[in-house]
Amino acid sequence: MAKLNMITGGIASLMAIFACSTAMADDVTLEYWVFSDFAQGDALALQETFIKEFTDKHPGVKIEIVGKGDDDLTAGQVAGAASGNLPDVFMNGIRVGAQLAEAGVLANLYDKWMAMPEEYRAQFDKNEIKNCMPEEGKLYCLPYTGYGSLLFRNLTVLEKAGIDPSKPLTTWDEWLDQMKKVKAAGVNAIPDQSLVFNSIAEMYAISGDASTWSIDWDARKTRIDPKIMAKVLEKFVAMADLNSGTSRNDQATKDLFITNQLAFHTVGPWVDPTYVEAAKNSGLKYDYVLIPGDTAGKHGGIKYYEFVGVAPGKNFDISWEFASFITEKEQMVRWAKLLSRYNSNAAAMNDPEVAALPLVAASVEAVKGAMDVLPPYFVKAVPNCYLSTVVDYTSATADGDYSPEEGAEEMISELNACLAQ
Repeated sequence: MAKLNMITGGIASLMAIFACSTAMADDVTLEYWVFSDFAQGDALALQETFIKEFTDKHPGVKIEIVGKGDDDLTAGQVAGAASGNLPDVFMNGIRVGAQLAEAGVLANLYDKWMAMPEEYRAQFDKNEIKNCMPEEGKLYCLPYTGYGSLLFRNLTVLEKAGIDPSKPLTTWDEWLDQMKKVKAAGVNAIPDQSLVFNSIAEMYAISGDASTWSIDWDARKTRIDPKIMAKVLEKFVAMADLNSGTSRNDQATKDLFITNQLAFHTVGPWVDPTYVEAAKNSGLKYDYVLIPGDTAGKHGGIKYYEFVGVAPGKNFDISWEFASFITEKEQMVRWAKLLSRYNSNAAAMNDPEVAALPLVAASVEAVKGAMDVLPPYFVKAVPNCYLSTVVDYTSATADGDYSPEEGAEEMISELNACLAQ
């Protein structure tokens, strides 16, 4: 940490690296694809500031920013690789990294990365850099934004159910007891966690961790532990009569939470602006805490992050310069302050002004104890049958079609068959 605190003094030298091209032999226009949320409002204004700062130091370079939804980003990047018309710099989620690497979307950044000063490389979260490296000598991304899932709590609902929100929530058993009290008070406790792969992963982390959740690609088998999965499926059975019937990601879930018809929402920090607005306009009373685990000190929830990639091709060198510029500490500090969101530049997260932001502080703690969504990344693309099998057997067990032990056994058998194909 002390080493990271010393990075600020080296910003001037790093900026000199980013400004190394004072002129271009030919004019060049880079296409820069970002998440749709980053291409509107204040986020777009800041992105445009970054672009101007970079192009002012690189005469002849123009950068066109394009916002796209998650699915459109992936589909467009894969199609672009096939047609030879890729965006030069782009964002995406780490779970699709292997798919993009297999399609030829991502250039290997390893040599460029190793040529950067140690003070630049030391800024990033080491685990997230490791996630970008499926093997020695290959680096497919620069870590960018990210999150650790949190438990958002409607305080009005809890108080109505006779629950004191000021008392720390430390274990799954305590949380389940509160959910039952909420339901007894006539309010839904939680979204249906069995409907979405990520919410199932959030619940698995309550009892397990990534070492028993991920995929063994050499053996082409799941690493899911049947005993842990059975224990997790017991939780879904316990929650079956307590949920709202809506998923973690539905707009209806947010609406229920805002109107005091839902007590808990496990999700990433991106919902906070919506709830902040509701607190101002509708009187919503809420907070967010870490998702409790089976034992005190253990936490559930997932961690996930988005990355910046660079396409191979004639614009690779200048595209790398831009990618390394926007992910550098100074830019990520400004980004974190604007969005009050966690990102994978550890030096930025260690900045005093950023660390003082409540949502960032909670996210940093959440990431420490959370489980990666589906590691290892950038090795092989996870087949759709893997994700759907986890959802199908979890939902079926919650509905009573299987006992937790049967559901776990059938799920793992089906997952191994899926991977063997």
